[in-house]
Amino acid sequence: MPETIEQFFSGSPQLQLSLPWLLFSLVAIPMVVIAWRFRIYPSWWWVVLIACSLLMSLVAIFIPKVIVVALLVDLALVVVAATDLVWGYLLTRHGISVTRKIPRTCSLGVPFFGEVQIENRTRSTLRGTVRDDLPEHFESHPELHPLRLESLDLITLQRRVIPRRRGAFLMERLDLVLQSPMRFWNRYLTFSVEDELNVYPNLKQLADYALLAKTDRLSLIGVRKKRVIGQDNEFERLRDYTRDDNYRHIDWRSTARRGRLTVKQFQSEQSQRIVFLLDCGRMMVNEHDGMSLLDHSFNSILMMAYVALSQGDSVGMLCFSDQVHSYLPPRSGSSQLNRLIHAGFDQFPRLVESRYDQAFLYLANHCKRRSMVVLATNVIDEVNAQSVVDHLGNLKGPHLPVGVLMRDRRMYEAIEKEDREDYCIYRAAAAADVLLWRQQVLNDLSHRGVLVVDAFPDELSAPLVNQYLEVKAKHLL
Repeated sequence: MPETIEQFFSGSPQLQLSLPWLLFSLVAIPMVVIAWRFRIYPSWWWVVLIACSLLMSLVAIFIPKVIVVALLVDLALVVVAATDLVWGYLLTRHGISVTRKIPRTCSLGVPFFGEVQIENRTRSTLRGTVRDDLPEHFESHPELHPLRLESLDLITLQRRVIPRRRGAFLMERLDLVLQSPMRFWNRYLTFSVEDELNVYPNLKQLADYALLAKTDRLSLIGVRKKRVIGQDNEFERLRDYTRDDNYRHIDWRSTARRGRLTVKQFQSEQSQRIVFLLDCGRMMVNEHDGMSLLDHSFNSILMMAYVALSQGDSVGMLCFSDQVHSYLPPRSGSSQLNRLIHAGFDQFPRLVESRYDQAFLYLANHCKRRSMVVLATNVIDEVNAQSVVDHLGNLKGPHLPVGVLMRDRRMYEAIEKEDREDYCIYRAAAAADVLLWRQQVLNDLSHRGVLVVDAFPDELSAPLVNQYLEVKAKHLL
């Protein structure tokens, strides 16, 4: 038996070569168990420890007398790391509580601020990072919060969140990454913090419409004033004269008193019914400006519903794809707009074929009175186009059908592009052929007595409101 440790290792070259791997196994196996059981992982400082251990092991291969020093260094590193591990785990085991404060509702694309409060009831300073839960299609600034929280202290972290998708979302967790006192370890903690967040469409356009309506400047957003055929006898208010007004409505007494032309505005005594059919199938999946065609359609529907409700009409909505998802019977009153928002804010385009037959059959069973039926959809192929033409055409008589179809801006850009390369010419020819077919579909709808609104998705609100005002002015219902 060798007399000294140096002689033992100097006489065993194979043991010298396997010593680093042996030490690595002795250290790695407990680390794997700790990571799996307690979610504690080595930090970047372990790179320094491993580098020191490897350096001493390499020196010991060429200088056997250094093997004792290498063993002592490795033992010291293991003891320090183990002490840091136990110390950090015991300090962060209990005494940390987190809460989240966010609004229950927000608007699509409108930033809001969320707060996270972390309370440290331990006897040590907490260092690390904080990551709050973030639903898909959301943006957060910042995504990570650096954390330094003294013992028995409270901190509030704030972030700016931008929702990019409508719907109901559940924020379930909050993650903390805490460093051990000597920063050799990182412990991952997950706290269950559940909060519901409802993202509604951006209703800024409704406020803009209300402001412009009060100042008679609706032409700024493309809404044209329609001259009413016939006389409405119910007086509504006095306002300034515009070029489209009937001179017979001028109130000369008010004009003399105010010093400028003033007319009497009358409101229609006829209450009309409007039912929106919102297609949530594959035709509405395409996106424009980061929003799906369904989002653009829903925003325009809310705009028209707001105008109709302000005119005293009743508004309802039916959402469908391969089945009927929701139905809101037509009602009047300002609260009906909130019902429309709740009925459609969590509807998303689905990659399924829309069943127009089921939707129109459901409408026939639940809406007996004559109404203005507005179908918001898109036509891509001959199958769905023929289905849209047939079902809307069959409504003529019992109801007043209106087809809302959205243009594909890329088709028009392909035609207008001046590049003369071969592939661009072929692309323009294909786009022109599709647009000619689409125009034939629109003509077929018009020949069947269907009113058609054909516009780009981001410019749909004004033409849709204009169509409603024209129907209202001509008393087509």
